[in-house]
Amino acid sequence: MSLVKLSIKGISYSQTQNGAYALILNEVDGERKLPIVIGAFEAQSIAIALEKEIKPPRPLTHDLFKNFAERFDIVVKQVIIHKLVDGVFYSSIICERDKIEEIIDARTSDAIALALRFNAPIFTYKNILDKAGIYLKANPLETDSDSQEIDDILSNPETFGTETDNNQLGRTYMKHSLEELNDLLQQAVEQEDYEKAAKIRDEISKRD
Repeated sequence: MSLVKLSIKGISYSQTQNGAYALILNEVDGERKLPIVIGAFEAQSIAIALEKEIKPPRPLTHDLFKNFAERFDIVVKQVIIHKLVDGVFYSSIICERDKIEEIIDARTSDAIALALRFNAPIFTYKNILDKAGIYLKANPLETDSDSQEIDDILSNPETFGTETDNNQLGRTYMKHSLEELNDLLQQAVEQEDYEKAAKIRDEISKRD
């Protein structure tokens, strides 16, 4: 079976599952998206790995795993999403130590969080993408319900929380000066409130 390389498009709050997030993976050489529902902790860990300028004061679980692996000369070479059963994705982490390759079973969210930290590529098999991949572009053959489900999954990429919460936070941060925002960002990172840090960072980016 042929492998298809994926990149991370973003993370959006799940409109259908309370407290869950949708990780959106993008087909590198195509237009299909692969949405995967993940938990809040894993979403936070992936978001931190994506945002290079946000450095936690203490290592998170996936950072600790990376430090542990590097100490013993273990390298994550790639991640493969190899199976889809009843809506659950199964993944493997391909590791190498002393030129010996090992395959470790992992939850997809954990595997991707580690892939980001090791700059390792993410792959899935073509048949999985054929089965679970969706097109972002409108398709006249889709039913209204299918279109709404896709819109819900892909709405507000790379944001956290509900739309109401995000709007309230956005209005709050608009009142602050750039210097105050940078101070608030530093405080949020020190308090390990990375969802808040992401919103402040977004407001700072608008000012730049």
